[in-house]
Amino acid sequence: MNIWKRIRQLSVGQLWKLTMLFVVNPFKIIPTLRATQRTFYICNKLYGKEHHKSNKANAFRHALWNALICKNIRKKSKNKQKTVFWAQKVTDLYENVTKNNELDEAMDLHNNAIGRISFLNFLDKKEEELVGFLQNKSKNARKIQNLEEIESTTNQMVYLHD
Repeated sequence: MNIWKRIRQLSVGQLWKLTMLFVVNPFKIIPTLRATQRTFYICNKLYGKEHHKSNKANAFRHALWNALICKNIRKKSKNKQKTVFWAQKVTDLYENVTKNNELDEAMDLHNNAIGRISFLNFLDKKEEELVGFLQNKSKNARKIQNLEEIESTTNQMVYLHD
């Protein structure tokens, strides 16, 4: 599912929350959207439609999305903490308004955090290096079945289905 299709499915209240976030931060709209588009481009190229399932490819997509948002926003802000905070704010809100089931949402939030941490470790590296790192990390993702398993997993991506 592409981002625009997902946005069109939001309720008025959900769309309002998302809109207000960007109204307060207008200069972050374009870099965030470009990171989102780039993420889908890379994931479609690497995984086809597989990244739309709750699998390792999906874990990769969420981590990459956060890392690329950070990377794009850092070009404008130069402050890595503010950059990470913005990516978390955007992606947490996205997860909140899209209303996945609890386990899917927790999985996505966890993998989002892995992406932001990875960004901090790849500040001055090229995108290709970051993508390769996250691909390798996704290959070693942990299959989980409940929230407790997510909470006990650190520094490792998680997924629900093969």
